[in-house]
Amino acid sequence: MREPSTVACVQAEPVVLDRDATIEKLAALTAEAARAGAELVVFPETFVPAYPSSTWAKALAGWADPRAKAAFALLARESVAVPGPAADRLGEIAREHGVWLVTGVNEIDPARTGTVYNALLYHAPDGGLALHHRKLVPTNHERLVWGQGDGGGLRAIETPLGRMGGLICWENYMPLARFSLYESGVEIYIASTADDADAWQATLVHIARESRAFVVAPSHFQRAAAYPADFPLRELIEEHDVIGRGGSAILAPDGSYLAGPLYDEEGILYAELDPARLYEERQRFDAAGHYHRPDVFELSVRAPR
Repeated sequence: MREPSTVACVQAEPVVLDRDATIEKLAALTAEAARAGAELVVFPETFVPAYPSSTWAKALAGWADPRAKAAFALLARESVAVPGPAADRLGEIAREHGVWLVTGVNEIDPARTGTVYNALLYHAPDGGLALHHRKLVPTNHERLVWGQGDGGGLRAIETPLGRMGGLICWENYMPLARFSLYESGVEIYIASTADDADAWQATLVHIARESRAFVVAPSHFQRAAAYPADFPLRELIEEHDVIGRGGSAILAPDGSYLAGPLYDEEGILYAELDPARLYEERQRFDAAGHYHRPDVFELSVRAPR
């Protein structure tokens, strides 16, 4: 990082299980953030078309439940093909507003559409897809929904705002995955999530202090009322109000909060990232620099060919 920059961490409810409408909502929110001066706009884990909450995704463990099959088919149908028109539209939004745009999506490979992945897509201000990362290990009920990702995207990329990269939700508990980002010099660490527990905030503080990077952590916000009336597993969510309460936040390299956490409502958090903070905090600790022992430890990452 050379100059201060403004980032926007978006906590918003998707148009649940409607890919195109969700992307258009994302476009409106990105425009709002850009007008406020944001140069980086970040959306939560699998924002498009929705995070598959354990409230209903647990039903996918049923051997032959037609409602569960229909729910999965709906999620897959509304997922983002990469490459594909929806991913291209995200690039157009980034280009139109001249921002870096990081979006959590349910992703399908257009050549092999039977598997859905949890992915982060980083679009540059020119509209190009600069980084693509799939969650390595789905957590708990998520293993009924998503396939395992690969080593792609386990690095920070150079941008005019600073070196940017990140992990998805409980991937952030994987020490080697985190260290892969540290070795690539991450300065803006994206930690998108669906974890709305109070304990997650302690995780964010630790990541900031360990990475000595800025942490931008959007969390999913979702209400049962947002689901379509014909959602096949509606009976499992009828007794709920808020399914995902958020907890989005932006943290400084010392673990202090620059914005948030935000709970129980939609909103956009903003913060100015001052590169001087990186130098101040890394003087005492730099996980992949002067506090590293590459003569003792070595990390090897198998990226896809």
